[in-house]
Amino acid sequence: MTALPPLDGLFGENRVHGALYGDPAIFAAELERIWYRTWVYVGHESEVAAPNDFIMKSIGPQQVLMTRDARGTVHLLLNRCSHRGNEVCTAARGNARSFTCPFHSWTFANDGSLMGRAFPDGYDRPDGYDRDDTSALGLGRVARVASYQGFVFGSMAADGPSLAEHLGGAVETLDRLVATSPEGEVEVTTGFLKHRVKSNWKFVLENETDGYHPAFVHSSIFSVADSGIGALYGSASTAVARDYGNGHTEIDLRPEFRRLDRPLGWFGTTPERLPAYAAAMNAVHGEGRAREIMVDGTPHVMIFPNLFIAEIQIFVIQPLAVDDTVQHVTALQFKGAHDLNRRLRQQTMGSVGPAGLLLADDAAMYERTQRGIAARDPEWIYLARGLARERRDADGFMVGHATDEVPSRGIWRHWRSLMEAAR
Repeated sequence: MTALPPLDGLFGENRVHGALYGDPAIFAAELERIWYRTWVYVGHESEVAAPNDFIMKSIGPQQVLMTRDARGTVHLLLNRCSHRGNEVCTAARGNARSFTCPFHSWTFANDGSLMGRAFPDGYDRPDGYDRDDTSALGLGRVARVASYQGFVFGSMAADGPSLAEHLGGAVETLDRLVATSPEGEVEVTTGFLKHRVKSNWKFVLENETDGYHPAFVHSSIFSVADSGIGALYGSASTAVARDYGNGHTEIDLRPEFRRLDRPLGWFGTTPERLPAYAAAMNAVHGEGRAREIMVDGTPHVMIFPNLFIAEIQIFVIQPLAVDDTVQHVTALQFKGAHDLNRRLRQQTMGSVGPAGLLLADDAAMYERTQRGIAARDPEWIYLARGLARERRDADGFMVGHATDEVPSRGIWRHWRSLMEAAR
């Protein structure tokens, strides 16, 4: 295992050292101690909806094939031939019962098992393998696979906390998300945009639930769109920042939406403009419960280390190097909500599409901060905002004002516990 640089000198009272974002040795240790040990979001079951569907995904820099076999089981396989290491698949997605390595024609079933090898007579003993015993030569696989509400997670570690233990209190946010669908399901069907930034992945991770920056960084899009979103992150906002533990964090905007008390106000529209969706929700939940769901809206939650649900989109963080990160982003789609889904796609294109303003704002901040930490004075990142007013909510989770740095402090506590636990 990669040696872990001493961390004691990199943490101060409510501050972290810039080297934690810029040291390649720390990044290498993170891959082993976090990305290849804890639960990482990989994909959604709807992306491999039919038998024999597959899609290329990742865990950190590592390519992962998410497949659904003919029996309907979802697998997470490593894209590496067990013979000489060639990639067995180069397609982004498709439907296939098997994958054949182009180098020496070894063929693997979509559950990862080895189906056959070219010229098998050359594999008689004494090479250590019986030519008829191929069980030890299948594709590598992610050791543990589990899903919740259709979200598929993988852990490279054979042992460790269960997915339920990992998600902890943040599991409620996924329940809240699927409740927005009249059929209780999310669909990931619109394809992904990829945004690559020269920045450490943790700057992206922290920013997703940083409520201090939107009023400034995104002021241009808020003003152009005549949006009330900026006020949700103002000093008078009743929204809260929450630390769920295990690195999971949230900006909970429900207090503001409940104060305004407008169904679908979270989405900048009304039930009258989405009549089919409103009728479907009323039919499923009853008018009272449907109204509550449509007032509260969808969550703004960061599931550590890489799944960000941002009201109308899903972001997936992929670290490639200490200063190189890709954000994969797609529009949320809710099963049985055709009129809502069309508008979700349109708003996603406007905010994070190739000509969108929102993510471009954030990307500039990520890269400027990455360059900034190279300066030697000051060497620290200060994370004390709201410390004196943070408190426990009714469920025992630490919360503060929406603009407070409760989430960043929670992320770093968990990051350090994972890094030091694996010494």
